[in-house]
Order: sequence, then C-alpha cells, then structure tokens
Amino acid sequence: MALTKEQRRQRIKNRIRKVVSGTETRPRLAVYRSNKEIYAQIIDDVSGKTISAASSRDKDIDSVKVNKVEAAKLVGKTLAEKALKAGVETIAFDRGGYLYHGRVKSLAEGAREAGLKF
Repeated sequence: MALTKEQRRQRIKNRIRKVVSGTETRPRLAVYRSNKEIYAQIIDDVSGKTISAASSRDKDIDSVKVNKVEAAKLVGKTLAEKALKAGVETIAFDRGGYLYHGRVKSLAEGAREAGLKF
C-alpha cells in the first residue's frame, strides 16, 4: 500500500534528524510549513531549548500584504535578526521533510541575507 503524503514526509524528516541536530554552538533551524503559514525556530537540542522563533503570523509580517513565498523570506530575515541578537551566527538547517523549494528555500535565503551562516 502506498504511503500518504504525511507518512512520506515523516520518513524523510526522520532520515534528516538522524544527521542534523542542534548544539549550543551550532543550533538547528527547524521549519514547519502549513498550507497558509510558515513557522521557523532555532533550537538547541542538547539543552532542549528554543533560542528564537518567528512565523508568518507575527504582527510585523502579517501586516504586510505579500504572497506566501515573500512572507517566508520575511520570516527568515526576522528569525535571523533575532538569532544574531541572541548570539547565534551559524546554524544547521532542518527542512523538516519538505523539499528545498518554494517557501522553504525562500525562508533559507532570507535568513542567509540577514547574516546567518548555514
């Protein structure tokens, strides 16, 4: 029997998480993409703490009327600015089982433009 989209994404996500984990010096940037919104957070997996987070539902991003790809880029820039304030410069990118394409790619490019190193 064929896998559903969610089961397929979960398998890919598990495969990625075997390799990518966040440390104090190089935390993980985790992405979650729903149909309408996109969420991202920078996580230190060793201590189990979220260092910073941003989403397309934040007031400063939601007030700007742009399409979903451009909103994802704004989320990446906002997250990178918060991370740099918290003292994080390099991260490990966790695409969460999604293809590196469209909104996920746009978020990563926005974070790079704002100064995060992958």
